[in-house]
Amino acid sequence: MDVILFRHGIAVDAANWKGDDATRPLTADGADRTKQGAQGLARLKVQPDHVFSSPLVRARQTADLLNAELALKTKIELVEDLLPDAPPDALLARLAKLPAHSVVLCVGHEPHLSTAVSVMISGKTAASVEMKKASACGVGFRGLPKAGAGMLHWLLPPKILRVLGRSAAAK
Repeated sequence: MDVILFRHGIAVDAANWKGDDATRPLTADGADRTKQGAQGLARLKVQPDHVFSSPLVRARQTADLLNAELALKTKIELVEDLLPDAPPDALLARLAKLPAHSVVLCVGHEPHLSTAVSVMISGKTAASVEMKKASACGVGFRGLPKAGAGMLHWLLPPKILRVLGRSAAAK
């Protein structure tokens, strides 16, 4: 199984948002940068057959942009296992229910994604990677996912994803 974790794009600053945090959207710049990052994933030939997203608006918008840019026919499934304070074990349990050959795109938040990557590759909850907004990480499992059994394939900061996306568009 291959799992791609993608942190949502730049959202309206929480201090400037008057509504509920769950409804805080991406900024226009955040949406543009997310599209460019998605084009970078397309250059890497990322083609998930499952897409999971946190139900928070900024993550859902990010998942929609990724789905569109990657030209996926996959329906986005909203899962609470990708909320910022969700336990990483819950995400692993959800992933373990999928076929072992699956490619899964998970769109979520910090600190959950860094902790989830750490649990996947080391079995420990101490976050050992940093997932900036609109960054992506690829973790592979031989067979079904479980804590400590993952192999870090790549971790791409947003700037690198955008460069990949721009170079793909230039061709």
